[in-house]
Amino acid sequence: MSKCIGKLFQIIYYTFILATLGASILSIIRKKNIVLSIISAVLTITIPIISIINSIGREKGVDEFEHLIAHLQQGSPWSIYAVTGFFYLVVWWAIFLIKRKNKEVSY
Repeated sequence: MSKCIGKLFQIIYYTFILATLGASILSIIRKKNIVLSIISAVLTITIPIISIINSIGREKGVDEFEHLIAHLQQGSPWSIYAVTGFFYLVVWWAIFLIKRKNKEVSY
């Protein structure tokens, strides 16, 4: 049986992805940061799909994260896309939350 990342990590990961997709769609509907939000929505859909497809053939005994890191070290395009996309999503959340906080504070 192959190794798999923990259930708690999977719950956190998919909660992050679903929350990001929901917040992106909300931003698009409210016409806030439309371009950044569209990019965010596309990334939240494509990153998991690409990661799952490329993790199917991983070696026995290697979990998804180890597989991603190994391919990142080899310069695999899908792993670079996934890691860069995750960094973008984290930055997008920072921008989203800062703008939301500034909106609440402004008089």
